[in-house]
Amino acid sequence: MLIGKVTGTVTATVKPDSLTGRKLLIVDVVDATGDIQTPGTVAVDTAGAGVGDMVLLTQGSAARMVPDLSMAPVDLAIIAVVDRISL
Repeated sequence: MLIGKVTGTVTATVKPDSLTGRKLLIVDVVDATGDIQTPGTVAVDTAGAGVGDMVLLTQGSAARMVPDLSMAPVDLAIIAVVDRISL
């Protein structure tokens, strides 16, 4: 799993049916201190996240384990909104 910060949204009117009704968000993958590791990746939101939120991400085949995404072309999914990180 990864930590990310939502920085924007993506609108795609033409997409696979399996993504209909799903929000696509732009996420910077960050480390525990908030430093950007990978900027500007697109993730499918399954947790109700919004711009500015810190989120927990899952990638690869694990991203398709979210209900209703098993057959979707997804490589990165937001699975939780982070409340706090303690170091």
